[in-house]
Amino acid sequence: MRTAIPPVTLDAIEAARARLPAEALNTPLLPLELDGPGGLFLKLENLQPIGSFKLRGAGNAMARLDPATLSQGVYTASAGNMAQGVAWNAQRLGVPCTVIVPEHAPQTKLEAIRSMGARIVSVAFDEWWQVIMTHTFDGATGTFIHPVSNPDVIAGNGTVGLEIVEQLPEVDTVVVPYGGGGLSCGIASALKGLGRTTPVYASEVETSGPLSASLEAGRPVSVDRRESFVDGIGGRSVLEEMWPLARDLLAGAIVVSLEDIAAAIRLLATRAHIIAEGAGASSVAAARTGRAGEGTIVCVISGGNIDFPILETILRGKLP
Repeated sequence: MRTAIPPVTLDAIEAARARLPAEALNTPLLPLELDGPGGLFLKLENLQPIGSFKLRGAGNAMARLDPATLSQGVYTASAGNMAQGVAWNAQRLGVPCTVIVPEHAPQTKLEAIRSMGARIVSVAFDEWWQVIMTHTFDGATGTFIHPVSNPDVIAGNGTVGLEIVEQLPEVDTVVVPYGGGGLSCGIASALKGLGRTTPVYASEVETSGPLSASLEAGRPVSVDRRESFVDGIGGRSVLEEMWPLARDLLAGAIVVSLEDIAAAIRLLATRAHIIAEGAGASSVAAARTGRAGEGTIVCVISGGNIDFPILETILRGKLP
């Protein structure tokens, strides 16, 4: 069993913000105009230079390495977005980068990773998941930057929470896509550190909802996982080292269907002119169920890296 990740402090999150490169955007927070009542706002992390929030956590974690260690290179395990975050920062810093990706990772993300000069190693999903669990991969050199359970990554992600409160002080609820908990727990840590009691809900997809299952069981559990176009969230289990943070910081998990997420992608494209990937749109799908409550709700659009054929299929009203 791995040691539980300790609580991430407001000081750590504020220090992370000071370390982030100038290219890391303070992303817009815009209303989603819908017919009838409702106060949905979109925190647009899909507008970051790499199309997702991941450059925040990766940037902070790499900035915390001493120069001699950093010069030996970095590697990560990711379905695409964290790989881009690490590769983008590695290119910026001039250090080698390797990314371990699961088979069937989206081509859009793989092409972006290659364009940043990273070496890609593709493995079966089970082997990739073992890297996530064990924090190591034979044959890779340099420092492993875990995509989720790294306090510096979580602190970097928490800067999203600081921005939400600054941009919308009256926020009642925040809904965040749940891949492994690094973003949702980072945002919830920031809100708690600021003295806010704003509930933070995780959005999950029906093809794999380990957090909802674990919250129901009262302990980390494994779930059956089905491949789908929603590739940025949905692991096989809640990571044991992340469980105490997720259990204590998050108000709950809202599981939505593939149809719900496809509808949210269409809504974002047609009403807000925003392109979101499946994981990124899951927060909107979850908020629209009503299970996140009423009032002013911020939906974090975590990423917009979606393969064009999948997007086209969804926009035509079909399910990929």
